[in-house]
Amino acid sequence: MIEQQDIYSKVETTFSNIPDFSMRNALARIIRCLFAEKLLDVSRFIICKDEGAGSYPLSDGISWLHFNNITILPANTFINKGDVIFESSTGQEIQVSTHEKLIDVLKNELDFSPTDEGIKRFNLDVANSIHNDRLARKHRKKWCEHITHNMQTSGETFFTQWVRSNNNLHAAATFLDQWGSLEGHPYYPTWKSRPGLSDWDIEHLSAEFGARVTLRLGALRADMTYCEKMPHIQDTHQWFADAFPDIWPVWCVWLRNQGHSPEEWLPLPLHPWHLTHWVSEHFAKEIAAGIFLPDGPGIETAPSMSFRTLLPTASAQMPFIKLPVAIWMTSEMRSLQAKSIHMGPRISTVIEAILKAENGFDGTLDCFLEEVAWHFLHRERKDDSEGKYLSVVFRSTLPWQRTDNTLAITVATLFTALPHQPLPVIGELIELSKQSPGDWFRNYARVVLKPVIAMYLLYGIALEAHQQNTQVLFDENGRAQAMLIRDFGDGRIWAPALRQRGYDLVPYTWPGILPTVFEDDIEPVRTFVVDACLVSHLHEVAICLTGLYGNDDHQFWRIIGEELDRTFSELRSRLEDEFWLKEREYFMSQPWFTRSLMRMHLQQYSDYRVQHGLKNPLQA
Repeated sequence: MIEQQDIYSKVETTFSNIPDFSMRNALARIIRCLFAEKLLDVSRFIICKDEGAGSYPLSDGISWLHFNNITILPANTFINKGDVIFESSTGQEIQVSTHEKLIDVLKNELDFSPTDEGIKRFNLDVANSIHNDRLARKHRKKWCEHITHNMQTSGETFFTQWVRSNNNLHAAATFLDQWGSLEGHPYYPTWKSRPGLSDWDIEHLSAEFGARVTLRLGALRADMTYCEKMPHIQDTHQWFADAFPDIWPVWCVWLRNQGHSPEEWLPLPLHPWHLTHWVSEHFAKEIAAGIFLPDGPGIETAPSMSFRTLLPTASAQMPFIKLPVAIWMTSEMRSLQAKSIHMGPRISTVIEAILKAENGFDGTLDCFLEEVAWHFLHRERKDDSEGKYLSVVFRSTLPWQRTDNTLAITVATLFTALPHQPLPVIGELIELSKQSPGDWFRNYARVVLKPVIAMYLLYGIALEAHQQNTQVLFDENGRAQAMLIRDFGDGRIWAPALRQRGYDLVPYTWPGILPTVFEDDIEPVRTFVVDACLVSHLHEVAICLTGLYGNDDHQFWRIIGEELDRTFSELRSRLEDEFWLKEREYFMSQPWFTRSLMRMHLQQYSDYRVQHGLKNPLQA
């Protein structure tokens, strides 16, 4: 367990040195990116005789960067667990204890020459991320103490069972999603960067603080709105009234008191920070013209780990609300483009039909369908881009209303420390299952791979099954039963496969907007699957389990390969041989491509499509 803590920076036993811990967390992420993205020449790295140590010679031929405790795992994964020492040309040794110092030492060693402005922006975003990480860990210490006390009082020794016993399954899923919001993607160097937010904002708006956020339910004139909905929704107002029965009559009274007819308007939830810091200024003309009314009644929500996807707390049947917030988070401004508004319900319609035809791929897949969405669209200007900061997507929570008593746990939560002992949640589930780690993971990998690969190979649909968008349903014994997927607005689809199965999808097109429906090369769709499901999800689980239980023969990657091969074999009879062989070769043998996040950041996002290929870990 201590090894797990060192490898992931996921578990902290004492929280006694929070600033150092957060800085080390940042250094570990940056070092991982440097080697994975091939910003440094991996072939020059020297593994020392001392176990766990390594060195990297700098280009002057004299200086060195030493790592006194570093682990190298499949897929070019370098996990730094100890001190980093810079040995200068004079032989002087200096500990590299900040990200600024590390970048300063290595800026001339990278495979490109970053600008001073690129380095400055990168350092500032990492510094902001570290600051926010420290705030979160300070709060997490108190939260852990509170939960541990309550668990001891109730005599419960398992955290997930304590969550079950104190919440309905809907509230439990929300609680665990917020609990898993501490870390963020393990290879995002700016994982908690939210510049522009005060400490108060961070603590009162973020899931990792267990926040509750009151949205304002404003109103857009219906003739100034583009609305996309699934076919079963005939009347948008009636749908909203049914989905939000408590707030709908309040909203209608609010409008009538201002002399307006609710039938001529559409409700528009607004994030409070976004309303204050962006909407009030950038949509002042629309407010003055009376086509947008921002100050409607409030609706209490719980933010998910995505920050701007929130869940109303009043009822288990209310849908998720996904909103734009004009904040630079992780790697981009979090707008909600017209593409997402158009494609979310369209893709959801197709997926719903496929799930019915395939019986949920033997019950292993369900989805949070995006039933309806709308954005501001001026009826005269007809400029879709104007609405990217004045829009909303409503996402059904129907998959949580199952009757099999399974508990939905967001994948990122599996890596997050338990409140009462230095072990991640995944370790507790394995203990509950009474299975070996290998057997537990084999079942888990099968549950994840079967629907994701089938949806891709048969229908050309890439499900974005990464740690944040994916929940896994676990039975009372901690064993995976099925998976839930969300977020379809930016999904990628290969149209020829979909048409071959009898389905059609109208693509969204707009100048300068990257497509989501592809007619020719399937590569962008494949990469989406590999990046989300394999690199960001199953590969990370394999790393975690290796750190927890130790293994010298890459057992967990071997299991991924075996279950992937099993899935391909089961689908072969439904596919053309040439296509099946080609795709199997890519997944099983070719490099796994993923986004080069650190490179893009240092290059100031001049290109959002930069990728790097990781050595396929199934060939280890």
